[in-house]
Amino acid sequence: MEKPALKPKNPCFSSGPCAKRPGWSFDNLGHAMLGRSHRAGPLKKQIKDVIDKQKELLGIPDDYVIGIVPGSDTGAFEMALWSMLGQRGVDVFAWESFSSGWLSDITKQLKLENVNAYEAPYGELPDLSQADPANDTVFVWNGTTSGVRVPDGEWISAEREGLTLCDATSAVFAYDLPWDKLDVVTWSWQKVLGGEAAHGMLVLSPRAVERLESYTPAWPMPKVFRLTKKGALIGGIFQGETINTPSMLAVADALDALRWVENIGGLRTTIARAQENLKAIENWVAKTAGFEFLAEDPASRSTTSVCLKITDAWFAGLPEDEKTPFIKAMCKLLDDEGVAYDIAGYRDAPAGLRIWCGATVSGDDVEALMPWVSWAFAAAKMEKQRQSEAA
Repeated sequence: MEKPALKPKNPCFSSGPCAKRPGWSFDNLGHAMLGRSHRAGPLKKQIKDVIDKQKELLGIPDDYVIGIVPGSDTGAFEMALWSMLGQRGVDVFAWESFSSGWLSDITKQLKLENVNAYEAPYGELPDLSQADPANDTVFVWNGTTSGVRVPDGEWISAEREGLTLCDATSAVFAYDLPWDKLDVVTWSWQKVLGGEAAHGMLVLSPRAVERLESYTPAWPMPKVFRLTKKGALIGGIFQGETINTPSMLAVADALDALRWVENIGGLRTTIARAQENLKAIENWVAKTAGFEFLAEDPASRSTTSVCLKITDAWFAGLPEDEKTPFIKAMCKLLDDEGVAYDIAGYRDAPAGLRIWCGATVSGDDVEALMPWVSWAFAAAKMEKQRQSEAA
């Protein structure tokens, strides 16, 4: 099979950190204030601008609070789990690596006993209708490692007594989230915004704030997780007074990404860009034998972390311990050609491909990539067969 003639202009299809916005360069970060205290007025204003711009662009309700916390999305979500769970029963929905990790933390680290685990294999969703409005609910909106997302928030009761805790790291800026159904939401800058890592966003509804101010967990709370002091919310966290020192270079980069979102038309446009990128892969899958989506139901198919499985009969016949090495060989070919970087499926997922299609990725680049995937499969297969014959 001959190599395709056209290559993507940007080969960055990693699912995190993700591609920078189109037209990005270090020259865009001239507004970064480096070498100064993040508590100085102008720097604190930049931090607060990151908060305010996201709240405005995402349509987060006025009575919700939003802050920047350490540890990326993981730090933000762990902070929420450790600070708020334990008052009532917990329903955990897990269908991929990160949601399974939250389930493990809740049962093995926090050691909560009144936990209902609703699990599904990679490529599927558990039965969301089992959510009990009396319990707290823990879930991811978009399963980054499986390419499976919840289709909407209709399954969440508007009359719930418990809190909904949503890890939305690869969903924010790609879907129109039903904020009235979500009490705790976390994400990072490194996904759909294409920002730098290590900084997490934490959104709390009034109900979540009330939980924090009225409930004290039974376990010790590390300083970096503490959101209250003397029974009251530490309001400064949600006004730009971060718990620890943020990177002002990363803050400047986040502001650059948010201005780009504003300039292209806001949330509606970032959602549309991801949808168009997914459509390019759907068109390719429809006409290409041997590849299918890991998420078979289109209603729950991610538009950002798009996961593909190889259904080719020859590949299916490989021993299981040879499938992942074959995928790595395919990806190395694409890497060597400068066509696609870092698109092997997640290490815990079934052997396959994962292509980031968030808003910072160009649809033309996705279309240019897909014929190369066919080429890489054919080339890796030929080399595998050659090695088998020589053995």
